[in-house]
Amino acid sequence: MRRLNSIAMLALGIAAGTAGSYWFVHRDGPDANQAVPARTAPAKDGRAIVHYRNPMGLPDISPVPKKDSMGMDYIPVYADEADVMGTVRISPDKIQRSGVQTEKVEARVVSRSVRAAGTVEHDESLLTIFTVRSDGYIEELFVNKTGQHVKAGEPLFRFYSPQIQLAQADLLVSLRAEGAYSKAEVSRNLAGAMQKLRNLDVPQARIEEVRKTKTNPRTLDWPSPATGEVIAKKVIDGQRVMAGDELFRIADHSHVWVVAGVAEADIGDLKAGTKVTVTLRAFPNTPHQGEVTFIYPEMMKPETRTVSVRIELPNPDGLMKPGMYADVLFHPGADAPAVIAIPLSSVIDSGTRQVVLIAKGEGRFEPRAVKLGRRGEGYAEVLEGVNKGEEVVTSATFLIDAESNLKAALQAFTQQEAKP
Repeated sequence: MRRLNSIAMLALGIAAGTAGSYWFVHRDGPDANQAVPARTAPAKDGRAIVHYRNPMGLPDISPVPKKDSMGMDYIPVYADEADVMGTVRISPDKIQRSGVQTEKVEARVVSRSVRAAGTVEHDESLLTIFTVRSDGYIEELFVNKTGQHVKAGEPLFRFYSPQIQLAQADLLVSLRAEGAYSKAEVSRNLAGAMQKLRNLDVPQARIEEVRKTKTNPRTLDWPSPATGEVIAKKVIDGQRVMAGDELFRIADHSHVWVVAGVAEADIGDLKAGTKVTVTLRAFPNTPHQGEVTFIYPEMMKPETRTVSVRIELPNPDGLMKPGMYADVLFHPGADAPAVIAIPLSSVIDSGTRQVVLIAKGEGRFEPRAVKLGRRGEGYAEVLEGVNKGEEVVTSATFLIDAESNLKAALQAFTQQEAKP
């Protein structure tokens, strides 16, 4: 009796909470230990009556008209409203009042966007560090400002080096000894002297000049090895420099990197080649299209749980400056094939399983468990449970699900009570 009262109170509470918007059909009898067989009787309008249900939603039906303990008439259930096991029936006017909407299941591309913040950085493959391979002195500095643009071959400074002077003198000696030695020896000595100058990184143009003029120039106007902007200058006019000292660092900004920090939970959706839209905060109306070129092999910032992802972009106009912030939008799965998908609003997720309501027509709805795959853009891929062309409920799913759960609970209760 205590279990019956609990179920009755549950039914009464939901019936009151939904203000009579929903009803359920129960085929077990009013007696806890006796099931009542289904019968049909004609109604005044010609519709066949299967039985009469309790007006308060209690698990009690009667084959004939009757009143409950409060004097309320039992409500007739007609044959054309008889429910099928496992489905819920709602009258059309109540469906309209509840705002029930459905959508047909179709094949579509399911993708989601991944957002991240990034910064513009130098393209490391276009960085050049300039050093000299001999000790010497800077007699005149031509490029004397950080940020100055230089072109390949343009002189950076005038350099005096005793080692280069000595190597040039060896080359002159080899050139003047052509008559005193055999041709093979002269050729060997000449090649050695020229190689010594190359080892000191003396430009080939200076070597040819010495051979042609047969002079030993005192200083050398050292040319720039690359085109770009000077991002570091570690030399001043008149300075003595040692072999191997870094004098200049030059960056070519015709291409730049955008390095974005992607959350650990999203990195699994990205791969090399994933399409990307990069929008600089300095130029919000000029987005740049690119793709992922590299995903770093380790978590660069463990404190933020992000993985660095690199995008390489052309920068012909030089508007993208290293250090600028950028909003990065990844488009994983944009080129994926179409799959059977349902709206996320149709999914009732209990935490352990996902259920959707299939519209069967004439106010009937069938709860059905589904297995979902990729999610994105408001849709979820269906791996099992729903077929293409079926209609799923996308709104008022909670109310219909509550009705379905109540019906299932009452049926299970009365079936257990009917057992000896």
